[in-house]
Amino acid sequence: MDECEYQQAREQLNQCPCTFEKAVLSSRCGCAHFQRLNIAEREAAACLLPSAQVRCTQLLHYLYKNSQFALKLSHLNEQLAHAKAMKLQCGGLTGLQAVLLSQQSIKSQVEDINALITQALNTFDKLEQFPYQEIVRFINHYQVRSK
Repeated sequence: MDECEYQQAREQLNQCPCTFEKAVLSSRCGCAHFQRLNIAEREAAACLLPSAQVRCTQLLHYLYKNSQFALKLSHLNEQLAHAKAMKLQCGGLTGLQAVLLSQQSIKSQVEDINALITQALNTFDKLEQFPYQEIVRFINHYQVRSK
């Protein structure tokens, strides 16, 4: 299966892709609405709740926008390398979790992304009001697993 065929099959099978796919497939984060898909010899992540996927996509956009300087990106719509995408996804979710827990017991893993975002929305009302300056520190300091 060539790359073009794979991408077409992926789009047909995965109508609602998980926004935090890299974080979930690396087992650094989990989600109640996550479903693992196997396409050929590759893995993909799907979201079982489209409304949750929309919220996650919006959150990832705000994380990306606010961490542009920390990730040393020159353009806002720049495609991220795998390591930077991992820093953004895992570091951003870990930072959000730490902000909500007031850094009492910082966990290295986020157990349920959807529950975390719901809790954050209950605390801050809107995605735009999340404390991104504090969250970006976690993105900046996040260490991608070495080979």
